[in-house]
Amino acid sequence: MTKKYRSKKAVERGTNAAIYIILIIISILWLFPFFYLIIQSLRGESGIATAYFFPKEWTFDNYIKLWTDTKDYNFPKWYGTTLIISLVVTVIQTTIVLITSYALSRLRFKLRKPLMNLMLILGMFPGFMSMTAVYFLLKLFGLTQDMGLVGLILVYVASSCMGYYISKGFFDTIPKSLDEAARIDGANRKTVFFKVILPLAKPIIIYTVLTAFMAPWGEYMFASLMAFGDQSYYNVAVGMKAMLDREVINDYFTRFCAAAVTVSLPITILFMWLQKYYVQGVTGGSVKG
Repeated sequence: MTKKYRSKKAVERGTNAAIYIILIIISILWLFPFFYLIIQSLRGESGIATAYFFPKEWTFDNYIKLWTDTKDYNFPKWYGTTLIISLVVTVIQTTIVLITSYALSRLRFKLRKPLMNLMLILGMFPGFMSMTAVYFLLKLFGLTQDMGLVGLILVYVASSCMGYYISKGFFDTIPKSLDEAARIDGANRKTVFFKVILPLAKPIIIYTVLTAFMAPWGEYMFASLMAFGDQSYYNVAVGMKAMLDREVINDYFTRFCAAAVTVSLPITILFMWLQKYYVQGVTGGSVKG
């Protein structure tokens, strides 16, 4: 019995070791592009291609020039524009998603099921299918270029309620008896939602905030269409793409790498800090539909 037990433990340890080795290899492959960006952003030599991996000259000039040299590419303005859009979209979209999800989870009304199914089906179609039509509608109302920031915010929050599914699943896991007890004590729907339910829904709130913030932070397709080639209206994704144009890539590649690191760091730090709540929100929202 002991020999059989030892054999079983040996097989288990071998399996675990193999799994860890595979995970380590996958992690290295996943982290390598980010590591490459950091290395190249600290390279003092210009040019896109070098015969060596590690720089011969290490410098922070690429980061300094990124924020101070705005003659050709105004990265600080792009960064500020993107930050404003992302923050506004995060507040509006989080509010809409949470309210919609709670209503679909708790209220029963006619056409509730068909409405939910319709939103799920519409969400399966990629957004770029209607991009041209949406652009001309925004142009008709003067919400491009000078008012492009407002136009982008409207586009990003327009379909917010269709992202209800995960949040609704999380609200379904919160016992309805809490709502009923609060209603018996005289609380209205608003008080129940803000005072009873939301304090218990921190994971899904953080999940919704993170997903709402990340979407416009790195969005390129519609932002490039709205800017219409004018650098004054670029966000960071469109601006960084301009640094990779054939005419300037040799001069700006290392600065592009510095921009990529600068843009990715806030999201990385925020995600790692709130990872526990993010995972709780995803797993909690997938329990019931």
